[in-house]
Amino acid sequence: MADDLLVIIPTRGRPQAVPALAQAWEDTGATADLLFAVDNDDPELSGYKAEAAKLKGDGRFRFVYGKRLRLCGTLNQQAVKAAKKYRFLAFLGDDHRPRPAAMPWDARIRECLSGGPGIVYGNDLLMGERMPTAVAMTSDIVRTLGYFSPPALVHLCLDLCWLEWGRGMGRITYLDDMVIEHLHPAAEKADLDQGYEECNSPEQVSADSAAYYDYRDNGGLDTDLAKLRKLVEEAS
Repeated sequence: MADDLLVIIPTRGRPQAVPALAQAWEDTGATADLLFAVDNDDPELSGYKAEAAKLKGDGRFRFVYGKRLRLCGTLNQQAVKAAKKYRFLAFLGDDHRPRPAAMPWDARIRECLSGGPGIVYGNDLLMGERMPTAVAMTSDIVRTLGYFSPPALVHLCLDLCWLEWGRGMGRITYLDDMVIEHLHPAAEKADLDQGYEECNSPEQVSADSAAYYDYRDNGGLDTDLAKLRKLVEEAS
């Protein structure tokens, strides 16, 4: 039976993240479903399929393979599908790791979001409260907007949009003691591989920054916030 929380992880070139994340689920006692969204042109595709075979039979872990849409496109595609079935949706990067705590992190998410439309994020030990690099939200947000993040984005600035949404609708919570560690080169917790180099290239930084400012300043954000505020009002 499916859980009411689905965690979506778009991933590329890092099949080694699969057993590490599965172990994080075991270590934290998580019951949330986990979906690895893999590109069918990934050079490491065989590695992902080998890891998927090891997890076969554990209903919490699933894999989908499809055309490369980059992080935002893949996340949106899978979230829109899942929003019809799940009450809560979350995004983690393949370099995020939930950490054990007195109360399981996924239980904290459910508890925090049980009161209606909203967004919650934890402490990634890098950006902390400043930026939700891993995030969860009620699925009615995705159904209302038609996406998990503005589709003009590719990889960067998604977290800035989630922050704008949550603050603008007055329904965002930061949980400092819910640690979902970001094993990023900026924190000196990972090597700079091809994936990091591609998504943090000057060209990608420039493109996603421009797309974000256009969304924020030229009506996109205002349109979405009007929809989200109406959602909160109707749910009250």
